[in-house]
Amino acid sequence: MEKITLYRKRLIPNENVLLNKDVILYADKHKLVTKWDAIRPRTDIHHGYSLYLLDEGIKVSKFCKEDDSLYKWYSDIVEYIYDEKENSYTTLDLLLDITINPNGEIRVLDMDELADAHKEGLISDELLGKSLKRCNTLLKTIYSGNFSKYTEMLESYINPNQ
Repeated sequence: MEKITLYRKRLIPNENVLLNKDVILYADKHKLVTKWDAIRPRTDIHHGYSLYLLDEGIKVSKFCKEDDSLYKWYSDIVEYIYDEKENSYTTLDLLLDITINPNGEIRVLDMDELADAHKEGLISDELLGKSLKRCNTLLKTIYSGNFSKYTEMLESYINPNQ
């Protein structure tokens, strides 16, 4: 597999981080799967795995505790930017996130940040619309009981022999 470079770009705070410690477990033109350690030491999240769904504009991550048990499922609403010359993907965080705790509790996060970013001109009308529509689509998937299609897909790359 040709080397792929990954970046994470956030609007709030404004940063673009090279994810040079992430390990790519799988890559094709529709999805990437990575293994990573928490960027900053934390007591709740030690490491995790991410499924980049390049056609859907979402990233589904399994956040794990140090003992490898599930802390929570975390879905980012994003825009992927591919640079063919560098063979890199920049994941632009569109601010909305959805978490699912092991007890089934679902939370939508950062709606206030999305509104503030739009008001301040940090996010365009087009990206605001994409963020809201992608979040709505993902919520429909969760509420219909079909989120497991993502968790099972990710797990198949984490534990390929199971």
